[in-house]
Amino acid sequence: MRAVVQRVRSARVTVAGEEVGRMGEGLLALVGVGREDTAAEAEVLAGKLVHLRVFDDEQQRMNRSLLEAGGTLGVVSQFTLLGDARQGRRPSYARAAPAEQAEPLVETLIARARSLGVGVVSGRFRARMDVELVNVGPVTILLDTRGAF
Repeated sequence: MRAVVQRVRSARVTVAGEEVGRMGEGLLALVGVGREDTAAEAEVLAGKLVHLRVFDDEQQRMNRSLLEAGGTLGVVSQFTLLGDARQGRRPSYARAAPAEQAEPLVETLIARARSLGVGVVSGRFRARMDVELVNVGPVTILLDTRGAF
């Protein structure tokens, strides 16, 4: 699984003009699921997101986790994170999991994050979403459960 994670002051997800998710301070994770990903990887990624130390402590050093900062986790499924544009100009999405496989893994990630004690909001799977966010820092981190980066 892959994630582009941004530390945010706020974020909002809408589908066809309807707000489906809103959060204040926390992490917004755009999550892509690969064909070979498993529930175990979804749980590992959830733990990484909850415990990633990117929030300021009293000395203004990024030393606190989402859990310690009391923030919210936003999860938005994004299959294009598995796009491969190394050849040509049109990315191939052959490595992305089909929706029927990806959706339960994203739900596993969400459930695990909640069980670790953070509030979670999400987008709507298979929907064309508008995602608005205010990135603080800016702080943007790339995560990959298979160690690609």
